[in-house]
Amino acid sequence: MERFQLELDLETKKYLKGQIERITAELGRMGHEEPWAEGMLYLMQIPGFGVVTGMTVLAAIGEITRFESPKRLASYSGLVPGVEQSGMKLRGKRITKEGRRELRWAMVEVAQRAVKADPHWKQLFSRLERRMHLNQAIVTIARHLLTLVWYVLTRQEPYAHYSSERIAYKYYTWSWQLNEAQRKGLTHPQFVRYYLMRLGIGSELQKVDLDPKHPHRLASEAEVLARMPELRPPG
Repeated sequence: MERFQLELDLETKKYLKGQIERITAELGRMGHEEPWAEGMLYLMQIPGFGVVTGMTVLAAIGEITRFESPKRLASYSGLVPGVEQSGMKLRGKRITKEGRRELRWAMVEVAQRAVKADPHWKQLFSRLERRMHLNQAIVTIARHLLTLVWYVLTRQEPYAHYSSERIAYKYYTWSWQLNEAQRKGLTHPQFVRYYLMRLGIGSELQKVDLDPKHPHRLASEAEVLARMPELRPPG
């Protein structure tokens, strides 16, 4: 019976892995098409974001114009701390967990990745960790990142803490999650250049050389324009 149960568990694991791969592939395809591509352009440059978390956040938020401030978006996510009243004293308590559950999940996932991969968020997490529980520190990072999401989607601007080369590398990590059909025939270097052009940065970049042992060349703007003339400025 134990062997039989193990066989069933392995079959379930294999099935779930296949389902996850199918979901990721479908989200990857959707993320490179409108209306999602506009938001993914800005989210995928932020540390910690991937295809699944990016699409989850966009689907949960909808139109960013619905939220007049980052505080309204944080309240919608349920990542803000509640307030507990006792007599004449008010004291903070755990986050409300009201609002969109999937948005909270996605932002906590993003936060956990960001504090491992990015020096800016790693340093902030280290400071928070000294004065609060690890889980509280991660939630605080998630809330800060959600504020950043509001700003980049509202102002439609590059991520301030990254150079053009770091943002290009983020777009490379996106392209590696998509097959040729999902990239609409673009090569990896063309895909990255396409999004840099849409963001309006990196025209001087010829390659991504963050790891000298594994440099990644970039397609030229002319190469991308030849495939996508609609990107050419009017006049």
